[in-house]
Amino acid sequence: MVKAVRMHSVGGPDVMVYEEVELGSPGPGEVLVRHKACGLNYIDVYFRTGLYPQALPSGLGMEGAGVVEAVGDGVSYVAVGDRVAYAGRPIGAYAEARIMPADNLVRLPDSISFETAAAMMLQGLTVQYLFHRTFPLQGGETILFHAAAGGVGLIACQWARAIGVTMIGTVGSDEKAALAKAHGCTHVINYNKENFVERVKEITEGKGVPVVYDSIGKDTFINSLDCLAPLGMMVSFGSASGPVPPFSLNELASRSSLFITRPSLMSYTAKRNDLETMAAHLFSMVESGKVKIDIHQRYPLSEVAQAHRDLEARKTTGSTILIP
Repeated sequence: MVKAVRMHSVGGPDVMVYEEVELGSPGPGEVLVRHKACGLNYIDVYFRTGLYPQALPSGLGMEGAGVVEAVGDGVSYVAVGDRVAYAGRPIGAYAEARIMPADNLVRLPDSISFETAAAMMLQGLTVQYLFHRTFPLQGGETILFHAAAGGVGLIACQWARAIGVTMIGTVGSDEKAALAKAHGCTHVINYNKENFVERVKEITEGKGVPVVYDSIGKDTFINSLDCLAPLGMMVSFGSASGPVPPFSLNELASRSSLFITRPSLMSYTAKRNDLETMAAHLFSMVESGKVKIDIHQRYPLSEVAQAHRDLEARKTTGSTILIP
């Protein structure tokens, strides 16, 4: 038996129950991972509230790091004793230990701690695919990135600086503006004080940006379209303010033939080779010092409900981890 967070219904933070569950033994292609740290991400809220449907009862959490304690038949990627990390389905990372598919795991370099890994896998891999696959940045571009002081945002600030990209970031307070600026964001807009569309036009001398990375959703969607240059790309990769409502394709045509995509990490890491390539790139960025992972909040796993409340209230910055 191990302690794990379970949901028997969807709703607010209180639907998460910290209870004992039966673990069992890994089957073919599976491993048992003993967690040292688990990641907290906004996608966990989507599953908890039912925005992303799942069968109940269910675990929660999509990111963790720990040690392999047992392997099932046919496992070749990892062995007992390996330090490993992961991000993605199946959900259930909020646990002292879990059994999961070996294909989802990557070996963790000795230079990267368990806590750092748990804080960076989902967010860091997200920045990797956003910047190098969804809209491949070559350097020299000016981009707009919402929620620049969040976990994904602070990694994006540093990554953009490292590859020679001018990043315009939006935040909700002066404190968050200073944080984003300190991490390499070139221009920071406090959307509670300034109109970000007007500021983007001012910064780009009326041209707009070739790409907007938007994890906010409903509250920023249409205004984000107005920040794009002709033939620009709208990358809607999250819904922190709620899902984007239905809209007419004419919204894209009337703004000079825009493109739009709604990517997810799971699609980009579905192939083992892609996962390994993306993880190696992330690890190299962190090991080189170009990207530093800031863990600003730590909660005991048993206090996960409070962690979710703080996340939804936008009280958190940088990365947050849960300690089993």
